[in-house]
Amino acid sequence: MAESIVDDDLWQEFHRVVNMTSRELREWLMVQAADEDTEEVPDQADSHLGQRVVDILGKRRSDVTRDDIDVMQQVVERVLSQRRDDLEPTAGEAAWRRRLMNVGHDPLKPAD
Repeated sequence: MAESIVDDDLWQEFHRVVNMTSRELREWLMVQAADEDTEEVPDQADSHLGQRVVDILGKRRSDVTRDDIDVMQQVVERVLSQRRDDLEPTAGEAAWRRRLMNVGHDPLKPAD
C-alpha cells in the first residue's frame, strides 16, 4: 500500500469544508458554465479550482499529489475565510454562495 503524503488534519478539514459530493459539484459546475450570466474572469478561476476539487474527491488518499495538497489547502483557506468555523447553514448574497459552491462548499447545507 502506498503511503499518503497528505497529513490527517488537512485531509479531514478538506472533507469537512467540502460538503458537496463530487457529483453535486460536477453538476453545479456544468450549470454554472452554461449560465449566460456567469461572469467571465472571476468564475473561470473558481470553476477551474472546482474541477480540481472534483478530481481530488474521486481519489483515494494514497493517490493525492503535492499539487492536490496545494489545492486542498487553498480551498480550506478560502472557505474558512468566508465562513464561521462551525460551518452552520448561513444565507448570504447569491454571488457569495456561488463562489463557495464553485469550490465545493454549499453554505446552506447543514453541517454534519
